[in-house]
Amino acid sequence: MTEQISSASGEVLAAGGVLGREVAGFVARAGQREMAGAVEEVLGRGGALVVESGTGTGKTFAYLVPIVLSGRRTIISTGTRHLQDQIFQRDLPQVARALAAPVDAVLLKGRANYLCRYRLGLQMQQGDWLGEGGDEDQTETETETKTQTDSESFRTIERWAAATRSGDISEVAGISEASPLWKRVTSTADNCLGAQCPDFKRCFVVKARQRAMQADIVVVNHHLFFSDLSLKADGFGELLPQHDAVVFDEAHSLAETASVFFGFSVSGAQVVELGRDALAAEKAERSGVALASGAALLEKAVRQVQRASKAFAGQSVDFDALQNAAFDRAGEGLADALAQFEQTLAAAAPAGEGLKRCLDRCLLLQSSLDAWLSGRDSNVVRWAEIGERRFRFHSTPLNISRFFVEMMAREPHRGAWIFTSATLAVGDDFSAFCNRLGLHDAETRRWESPYDFRRNALLYLPADMPDPRAPEYADALTAVVAAVIRESRGRAFCLFTSYEMMNRVHARLGGGGGGDHGGGDHNHNPDDWPLLLQGQAPKNELLERFRRGARSVLLGTASFWEGVDVVGERLSCVIIDKLPFASPGDPVLKNRLSACEEDGGNPFMDIQIPSAILALKQGAGRLIRSETDRGVLVLCDPRVLSKGYGRRFLDNLPDMPSTREMDAVAAFFADER
Repeated sequence: MTEQISSASGEVLAAGGVLGREVAGFVARAGQREMAGAVEEVLGRGGALVVESGTGTGKTFAYLVPIVLSGRRTIISTGTRHLQDQIFQRDLPQVARALAAPVDAVLLKGRANYLCRYRLGLQMQQGDWLGEGGDEDQTETETETKTQTDSESFRTIERWAAATRSGDISEVAGISEASPLWKRVTSTADNCLGAQCPDFKRCFVVKARQRAMQADIVVVNHHLFFSDLSLKADGFGELLPQHDAVVFDEAHSLAETASVFFGFSVSGAQVVELGRDALAAEKAERSGVALASGAALLEKAVRQVQRASKAFAGQSVDFDALQNAAFDRAGEGLADALAQFEQTLAAAAPAGEGLKRCLDRCLLLQSSLDAWLSGRDSNVVRWAEIGERRFRFHSTPLNISRFFVEMMAREPHRGAWIFTSATLAVGDDFSAFCNRLGLHDAETRRWESPYDFRRNALLYLPADMPDPRAPEYADALTAVVAAVIRESRGRAFCLFTSYEMMNRVHARLGGGGGGDHGGGDHNHNPDDWPLLLQGQAPKNELLERFRRGARSVLLGTASFWEGVDVVGERLSCVIIDKLPFASPGDPVLKNRLSACEEDGGNPFMDIQIPSAILALKQGAGRLIRSETDRGVLVLCDPRVLSKGYGRRFLDNLPDMPSTREMDAVAAFFADER
């Protein structure tokens, strides 16, 4: 790639331009050319550019073309692995071929995506790859079936490991990337032996990172980008090469990801894994120090914390809400168990690198747990996620803008920072996004979707809907969903703001389980459209079934509101149950709202409304994904018309006709028939 700032991006993206000639299906867009020009400018001068680019604008090409033409070393960071793969495998190669530019690009994933030869060898040597045993609630037959399935999966992994060149676990067909088996044969920053590993020279993670260090363009996701920052800050080297520009695509999720990495967390699983990894290391390195009783004590202490917090199972709770005598004793017990195990590990550590790394992990867990139990920083929210058999303690900065700005200041003087998404602004106001990241001097630009929503879409606001908090709301919502999918002949996403409502509607539609049926023996799905429920299978598998299926209906919550792309008539209707206000009980949000009020702001109007508008824009954005798509957007929350703030939500949706009558919905779908 040659170092050259070109003003030719607009010509490349114009009708009859290079991209139009070389890329099948390319459609020239005025907004795309204008965005490319803005990206080109910031690449030349440095600084920050925040861009909202509506669906169909072609934002990926709009930043890839000027990046390739400029020759600047660039990190492209995405919110999802799906977009990461799309950019690297499809979009970037198309641009490079069209421009005849020799782009040296690398796709880099987090270490959990790569096989660890050393840990695979340990599992094969010890024969304990079957995992942590059956669930307490499983029958003997169910446990035996799971063991047989795990055995077959492990043999599949062994065969693949002998042949793979990349070590990327996504290569393995038939085993979900969410399978717990992968944790046994991949590494974490905690348990990696680094240069002391006997398989270091053949390490897939090391090879991938070495390759990335030489590349002109590296495509990562937000989690990996901030992992790199954490390593640099702690003096442990870096994952990513020095660069001239960073593009954050799907930037709407950036603040949440950054908050995780500017804070810390401690989980029961980390403590249990420490004990088990120490036992495995002892077996391999033979220190002669007895570790079994200490590891057992760790597991016992974790169970005590689980029992002490059982009343909060399924919740995220503030630190203060957890405080009682039983929890305090359990927390102290966990700290004591770690302290005792640290002393034992200190005696064992000289025997080998594996035990030394376990000692380092134990010290870090001790430090983090102590900070969580006794923290006093007013800018930090201490909270916990409590599950049925798990817990994770979080320490999250309330305001990350200072950390983010300091991060940007450490980059090259002429560094360019580009933040883009389809949902960053409320109207033309970017302040909600920019304020959270401290981007007060950033240039902001916005381009509407070029799609013809007035011709191809309809907004249905059902009449006579009760308040969403009313007990009869689930029945009324189910009736609307049933009526709409009858007219749309399935082909619908039903997006919910809570698992509870999703499961209740699923049950009432005839999906079975998931709560009370309410409607007795009434069949709300008389045409028997296939119902796909989030949680029944991994997300990617559900989406593939939806794309392949005949007129399916998919019911999902937060993860289906964004990053999902189904083009064509397979998805002709998006039904949203309620305005997507975040739960005010969320510990971090609750503290953000309080801080806003203390500063003289209006928490509802300044934080909750803008956040909900952006979330609604994401959900509504699932409907029209191409010029030829047609569909109905159904918003069942009556507050968009009954509350004064409702107009702000409607004004931020694409310009399309609206109706309150089911007959209009029927007529819309009748037109396509």
